[in-house]
Amino acid sequence: MDVNETINTTGTRSESLFLTAPFSGKNSFWRYCTGVIVPFLAANLIGGLPLAAVIIAGSLDGSVIPQKGTMPDFEAMGISLNVGFVLNVIPFLVGLLAFILLVKPLHNRTFGTVVNGGRRIRWGRMMFAAVAWIAVSALYLIYALKSDPGNFRINNTSNSLIILALLALILIPFQAAFEEVLFRGYLMQGFAVLARNRWIPVLSTSILFGLMHGLNPEVIQYGFLTMMPQYIFFGIVFAVLTMFDDGIELAIGAHAANNIFLSVLVTHEDMALQTPALYEQVQIYPWKDFGGLVVQSLIFITIIALVFKWKDIRKLYARIITPAREVSDAIDAG
Repeated sequence: MDVNETINTTGTRSESLFLTAPFSGKNSFWRYCTGVIVPFLAANLIGGLPLAAVIIAGSLDGSVIPQKGTMPDFEAMGISLNVGFVLNVIPFLVGLLAFILLVKPLHNRTFGTVVNGGRRIRWGRMMFAAVAWIAVSALYLIYALKSDPGNFRINNTSNSLIILALLALILIPFQAAFEEVLFRGYLMQGFAVLARNRWIPVLSTSILFGLMHGLNPEVIQYGFLTMMPQYIFFGIVFAVLTMFDDGIELAIGAHAANNIFLSVLVTHEDMALQTPALYEQVQIYPWKDFGGLVVQSLIFITIIALVFKWKDIRKLYARIITPAREVSDAIDAG
């Protein structure tokens, strides 16, 4: 049962547009289940068709498809890693499109409300976050190369690296956008409606974000309890950006920049997206890498906080003030 609410902000202090926007829509539990399940099904059943076709074609002669974790080993199959990269990213594009088409009929509100409460998309913030994250990541990579040069080897200096960079710049923003829209946008708003506070959405979406990566090859290789803290921490970083900035643009920019950087510059044997990157990291030290991620993230958040003058720490834990609102008599029976 849904109550269609209209927020009336007259006479109340300013509150987050991003967090109050979902209160003006329809919010039954079944709607949020549908809003998550349908894009995932679309991504895997429709977006996964090209990958499935390649796998089927490769097994017609009766041979076993080589695997890396839960992913096909494209290199062992004789398939260009750039082609494999595109095949792995296509499902995210389909999932994002499915979600965009679903929000309005499902929740009676626009896709823009999931991004930042319904304002114009702040592309400048997205770009700034991407540039800042790449700068911090580049500094950390330089440090890693100098402190442990034997753990990195040149992997690719051919023209395929240029092709990979172009593909990554074009496609990965959609992959990052899908995950951020779903977790830091849609589900964070859903948990905000349920809990009426900020810390539950931050923690719950971060844990779910980690669990979503539970079948990645590196998780299988190094262990669930070893890798989950990294993914959950990543989710918390993006959630902090979202809460402070009242929208997911910064999170999309940072997330896309991180994935582009890793795809083009550094790969390793158990990486989920196998790419012909510039460097290959020979030995992975998960907890050391986690420590590096924490340092990078703290530096990045400090830069963002200084640039955008973030001061009110209550944005991470305070209750959500839902302004005086008129509740219509129209109850959704569906």
